[in-house]
Amino acid sequence: MGSSLTRRQFLATALTASAAPNPRPNFLFIMADDLGHADLSCYGRRDYTTPNIDRLAAQGIRFTQAYANACVCSPTRTALITGRWQQRLPVGLEEPLAMSRRDVSPGLPPEHPTLPSLLRDSGYQTALLGKWHLGWRPKYSPLKSGYQTFWGYQSGGIDYFTHKSGPPSTDTSDLWDNDTRIEQPGYLTDLLANKAISLLDQYSKSRKPFLLNLHFNAPHWPWEGPGDEAESKTLKSLLHFDGGSTATYARIMQQLDLQVSRVLQALARNGLDKNTIVVFTSDNGGERFSDNWPFSGRKAELLEGGIRVPAIVRWPGKIPAGRTTAQVAISMDWMPTFLKLAGAPPAPSHPLDGIDLSPFLLTAAPPIARKLYWRHRYNAQRAMRDGDMKWLRINDNTFLFNLAQDPQEKANLKDKQPAVHARMEREFAEWNRTMLPEDPAAYTYGFPPDELADRYKNQ
Repeated sequence: MGSSLTRRQFLATALTASAAPNPRPNFLFIMADDLGHADLSCYGRRDYTTPNIDRLAAQGIRFTQAYANACVCSPTRTALITGRWQQRLPVGLEEPLAMSRRDVSPGLPPEHPTLPSLLRDSGYQTALLGKWHLGWRPKYSPLKSGYQTFWGYQSGGIDYFTHKSGPPSTDTSDLWDNDTRIEQPGYLTDLLANKAISLLDQYSKSRKPFLLNLHFNAPHWPWEGPGDEAESKTLKSLLHFDGGSTATYARIMQQLDLQVSRVLQALARNGLDKNTIVVFTSDNGGERFSDNWPFSGRKAELLEGGIRVPAIVRWPGKIPAGRTTAQVAISMDWMPTFLKLAGAPPAPSHPLDGIDLSPFLLTAAPPIARKLYWRHRYNAQRAMRDGDMKWLRINDNTFLFNLAQDPQEKANLKDKQPAVHARMEREFAEWNRTMLPEDPAAYTYGFPPDELADRYKNQ
């Protein structure tokens, strides 16, 4: 004879279940380096496919108006980890940190609250795998800024095979296991995925939630596919000005796609996928072999191609699959979003500048208009977005574009809408006065002199 619950037992069980706290989500934040807006096939790339990252997008939500905080890496990473405008910190004025200036460059102050430090203090396990680029040890380190585990490199870019940040002939190995320099053979994209899989295997044995930042080097230069180890030994400069090809770039991207798939499989194999929020994005716009369609511009430029990035978010059962959102988002938004979803308070001493994106992830909340600001010292670039309108300055030339009607930024509306142009120019100046002034001694990444200025001269 089967047993049955009495009404009182049923109510007690229901009350106990309702009182049990929901487990806090894990966070897997995957960042590619110098990935163009259309470098994924789900965003429009046509000469190769990225089926695994496309599948991630199909299982979650894809942003169509996501931005990086800067058109180069260190400032964006400053904003990402602090949730604030990078221009509030000296390290955010470096565009980006240069290895040649590591003895004098600033870094992320260890005492500054960060996403990993606040989540760590709230009971999360925290790890950074891959690129740090926010200051040189021993003064600065991921381990000093909230990460409990670090496996990766300190500089802006290293060789995929030698793991050196300079020519192969120099002794500048930049691969680290926490604070210990290591030598480990292998293609860096693969090694980072292997480490992520190992960590996920460890995390599955713990009841504590985790933040895992997986910051790949791909597809950053030097352009080396998984079969190009012999070529890596011939390089005289990691900048690789005479190397690479669209075919090589495709192999770099396809290997990145494969390794992302392996990490996601490990997440599922360990039973972690249902309660893990996965984000895939880039630190800035694409470089030489990228496709930034439908935008003009590229890395180191404040045209849309230099700052518009792909952004994909998946959370099974919480974020409806197969959606897109036109909500304008920016790198510094991920910190307030993650803190909100984790139930972790921000630091009152350091108010956040980003916004919580969770309403746009979890519901079909309509997009809200925002005002965003950028500046880059190369060619004195400044930009502001307000709704669909964008104000841009390159040296002494200013522009006004309607991005909804003119995403390629070709039709300058400043003479047709002078009041809007003047207002946005004034509002940018007001915002700029609240930030640290530009440091003329800071490093600035740019293209050959006057290339961008000549392109937009007298327009």
